[in-house]
Amino acid sequence: MTQTRVPVSELQDLVAAYLATNNISQPNAAAVARALVQAEVDGQKGHGLTRIDSYCAQSRVGKVDGHAEPKLTRTRPGSLMIDVAHGFCYRALELATDKLPSLAAENGIAAAGLVRSHHAGALGQATERLAKAGVLAMMFTNAPHAMTAWGGRRPVFGTNPIAFAAPRANGEAVIVDLALSEVARGKILAAAQNDEPIPSGWAKDANGQPTTDAKTALKGTVFPAGGAKGAALALMVEVLAASLVGANQSFEASSLFDAEGPPPALGQFIIAIDPGAFAGTNQFADKLELLAGTIEGDEGARLPGSRRTALRQAATRDGVEVSSGLLAKLKAAVSD
Repeated sequence: MTQTRVPVSELQDLVAAYLATNNISQPNAAAVARALVQAEVDGQKGHGLTRIDSYCAQSRVGKVDGHAEPKLTRTRPGSLMIDVAHGFCYRALELATDKLPSLAAENGIAAAGLVRSHHAGALGQATERLAKAGVLAMMFTNAPHAMTAWGGRRPVFGTNPIAFAAPRANGEAVIVDLALSEVARGKILAAAQNDEPIPSGWAKDANGQPTTDAKTALKGTVFPAGGAKGAALALMVEVLAASLVGANQSFEASSLFDAEGPPPALGQFIIAIDPGAFAGTNQFADKLELLAGTIEGDEGARLPGSRRTALRQAATRDGVEVSSGLLAKLKAAVSD
């Protein structure tokens, strides 16, 4: 497949313009484009450009409301609820990460729950924004059912990703961003779109048998990361991201990959912590720097999130690789 490199800002503009031709308002299209292109830059392609077609298909039929406006309510001094109104999640996440740092500074800890939501994409983007504002952050989201409880047969949990970010005084934030399944389903989607096999141990077919066929895997379930431990953590995320905020549980949510069924109505939960409320900002910074420096000083060890810096520098210098077919489709829609 032929690839063409496109400057980051140009690609964001093209994606936003294309989304806007598919029943999506300009503010929402711009927020979605920022998130998808950033995921592509950061090497998280399952949350990147592969999502364009499914997003547009869902918007055209109203499974996701491309014109929705997120509504924020402050429910306690340190807590927010955001009704995403069956729209795209990204503007709601930008709203949450804009409001939470000041609430955390005021209260020590602050949290936001998102309800009637959609695909949250690469969670590390939201936690990184909070870390850049000086607070520690954790984020949890559920996803449509794709994983069984340990020992079960019925898919109850989604891949249920989690993310964490901590600000560093002398470097980029430490960022952890991972799905609680063996692999994010977005990677399986990307393989299916490219007619590529997936590694053994990622997924099972609809009959519970291991498979390396990506399209078959999308109809089945994924393995939990770490076996029973991953399944237990997925339960924890389900409680925080769905039960706590009043969102659909994973087994109630429709697919994020097609335009069938009602809105998925997923949930997200974000926590922001002001280090000044505990050991103190300076002592926290010193302790984290000691920890990060120890890891970085161990030959072969990698600090979570560190790969992003090199990828972003490369994208700024060389642009983002885009398939020629997708690029032609984006440009054709914009020129019409």
